[in-house]
Amino acid sequence: MTPAAAAATRLVLFDLDGTLVDTADDLAAALNRCQSLRGLPPTPPQELRPWTSHGARGLIQRGFGLEPADAGYEDLRAEFLDHYEQALCVHSRLYDGIEQTLAAIEASDRRWGVVTNKPARFTRPLLRALGLERRAACVVSGDTAARPKPDPAPILRALAECRCEASASLYVGDDLRDVQAGRAAGVGTVVAAYGYSASIEDVSNWNADLVIDRPQDLLLWILPP
Repeated sequence: MTPAAAAATRLVLFDLDGTLVDTADDLAAALNRCQSLRGLPPTPPQELRPWTSHGARGLIQRGFGLEPADAGYEDLRAEFLDHYEQALCVHSRLYDGIEQTLAAIEASDRRWGVVTNKPARFTRPLLRALGLERRAACVVSGDTAARPKPDPAPILRALAECRCEASASLYVGDDLRDVQAGRAAGVGTVVAAYGYSASIEDVSNWNADLVIDRPQDLLLWILPP
């Protein structure tokens, strides 16, 4: 991505978990609750953290060794999500630098939105609890679009809702599927290396347009001096 192309950005779309918000501890607590009820020792949160961007499927696989096709998976998934919903925003917080970044985007007369695979039943209450829901130009959840990422459908829906061209938009995420969805949608792609996946994967191999180590590093590109 050229500096000129980045500076032409009018809309910045963000993934949620691992990009805007650090939700790892609350998700780990829900999984640990499921383990406790079965007399199992809790998986340490630091072991679960790198798998947070993989959602319920990744966490259940890591904590219980179960895949979606296995017996008992769906019941366990439903229980895990119920526990999570009951304590959705106890430890979750914005990443350092996110508030500064969002405020600068807003002050520059640009807009930002959220595109996540997280279901709407969790996405909107979480954003509301953190004071972000009304500030976002759009919120596209995992069950809002026809297909989840890495399909481009959620990003394309966000572009349509915001009436913004792909060429004037960026998508920021911490997982390979975020880059895949962004490229398929025709937007600029940015890897949040401060998120979860970078601790277990080489994000330089994802062929994103940019890799940032801090949220505010994005501002160096879209708001040049």
